[in-house]
Amino acid sequence: MKRLDVEFQSEGATVRAWFYKAEGGGRRPTVVLAGGWCYVREIVMPTYAKAFAAAGINAMIFDYRNLGVSDGDNRQHLDPWAQIRDYQNAISFLERRDDVDPHRIGVWGISYSGGHALILAAIDPRVKSIVSQIPVIDGYENMRRAHGTMEFRRLWDLVLKDRKLRYERPGERLYLPHATENSEAEVSSWPFPETVRTFMAIKAKEAPLYENRSTVESVDLLMNYDVGPFVKRIYNTPTFMIVAEGDDLTLWDLEINAFNAVPSARKKLHVLPHTSHMTLYSDASKVETAAKLATEWFSETL
Repeated sequence: MKRLDVEFQSEGATVRAWFYKAEGGGRRPTVVLAGGWCYVREIVMPTYAKAFAAAGINAMIFDYRNLGVSDGDNRQHLDPWAQIRDYQNAISFLERRDDVDPHRIGVWGISYSGGHALILAAIDPRVKSIVSQIPVIDGYENMRRAHGTMEFRRLWDLVLKDRKLRYERPGERLYLPHATENSEAEVSSWPFPETVRTFMAIKAKEAPLYENRSTVESVDLLMNYDVGPFVKRIYNTPTFMIVAEGDDLTLWDLEINAFNAVPSARKKLHVLPHTSHMTLYSDASKVETAAKLATEWFSETL
């Protein structure tokens, strides 16, 4: 397969991507991939893209605006609806390529973007199939449970401090770590030591542009993020959700409830046993298993 450097415009920002061109010629089914909280395109996604391309399905991984190699002046700012529009503009870009079948475009997402995939299945009829892997479902509930009572109070204090700063000094903003080793000493978005250890190891080996930080406003926006109203609108789009057994980062009970709320009969749930949220980044065998499952799904539905 060939990996091509491509770029497209998304609301005035240049978004850069890797396009994995499947062998076989002609217009091919194509899957769009983007990452979760603070992710850049090197993080785990090439494994999936290569598996799709080997099966005859083009794949394109992009960095959202403000992250990685993509443009954007508001660096490390994660606006979920801007990210969803980046996905939609990626689809608009792909529709115009002569090696893409515009009627067979799928979306793959993991963690935060796993939630985006569910929303896209509900709001964009150009999306013909999705894989939603360990998705964020309800940002407020996720933060409340992940942080616990006292840490959640501290998180709210930081969010309100940031709101005040942005009003008093437009253009200035606060930042916080993606994850931290010591959540009692430092407020972070996702207070799990295994998260910072895993992503810093990936940064050292594969993803040097990854940054362990986001704007505080990103968490503010996360707490108003909820896929619940959208999953009820997925009537016909083939939907495959991959869940990690016992996932207490993005909360597997919320994920299964969201899956059950999808009214479409064209849906499938797979719970990976003996798997945590973070082992789907750190354990190559588990990543390969998930990639195989996703490849089989897209091969069947696209």
